[in-house]
Amino acid sequence: MMRLARDVGRLLAVLLLGAGCAAAGATAGRAETLTVMLDWFTNPDHAPLYIAQEKGYFNEQGLTVELIQPADPNDPPKLVAAGKADLAVSYQPQLYLHVEAGLPLVRVATLVATPLNALVVLADGPIKTLADLRGGTIGYSVGGFEDALLRTMLTRHGLALTDVTLVNVNFSLSPSLLSGQVDAVIGAFRNFELNQMDLAGRPGRAFFVEEEGVPSYDELIIVAQRERVTDPRLRAFVDALEKGVQFLVNHPDESWELFVAGRPELDDELNRRAWAATLPRFALRPAALDGARYARFAAFLADQGMIAAAMEVSTYAVELPWSTER
Repeated sequence: MMRLARDVGRLLAVLLLGAGCAAAGATAGRAETLTVMLDWFTNPDHAPLYIAQEKGYFNEQGLTVELIQPADPNDPPKLVAAGKADLAVSYQPQLYLHVEAGLPLVRVATLVATPLNALVVLADGPIKTLADLRGGTIGYSVGGFEDALLRTMLTRHGLALTDVTLVNVNFSLSPSLLSGQVDAVIGAFRNFELNQMDLAGRPGRAFFVEEEGVPSYDELIIVAQRERVTDPRLRAFVDALEKGVQFLVNHPDESWELFVAGRPELDDELNRRAWAATLPRFALRPAALDGARYARFAAFLADQGMIAAAMEVSTYAVELPWSTER
């Protein structure tokens, strides 16, 4: 009787092991690839994506995710719109411009939920308030949206764009400020440029756009082609991304080690500081959409003449439904 029980136990164990292997094989068999175009070269802004990848959260959802650095940072949204990539990391302010231009894009998730953009001056320089910029020189990298930011910020202090001189410094924001070429720069990311200046021994002071009249917005978002929002893989991707950001905020030091393990070129003091500075800015609920916030920013862009009119939020931003298909 005892021998029979042992044999039955062994048989059950074999059956259970076989069932587990079959289930694993089924999961592996249905693994599907999603291509995600980054907005720029890999950096700490993308941490939740890489942690979700390193921890296997995408694989748990039956996804193989390819994170691709673009040759041209202007290309990712266009590639998604053309169906040549599944998802792209982009910027909320740019989304309105892309949609108005006819690109069939929609926001499906948020990566960085606060502005990173700032106007930066030297901490020990003569600019103590924005009013001190009268007659000064301001460097920028990308015109258009940054003009709208600057116009709004200056207006609160009795200045107009005509009261300053704008200089295109071609993404050389910190160097142009440190060299004295300009008195301030707009478009500096507070998690990078401020740390870069501090490491150079010339600390900076930031004037935060959301504290100077600009409605708050999401800096980094994930966009998809509008016709594909019902694809259950997108919700699976966002669910895995949420697990990634949760692990990141719970285990920041372990996450840093995972991040740089396969990317040793990023293991330096600047990126380490940027990692810590960006950590509290990640969206803890990437899928969640604050429609009123998006509508408010659309109205701001319309008032600034950046878009013709504020569009319905549902035409460019959605909260993906939960799917039972996966």
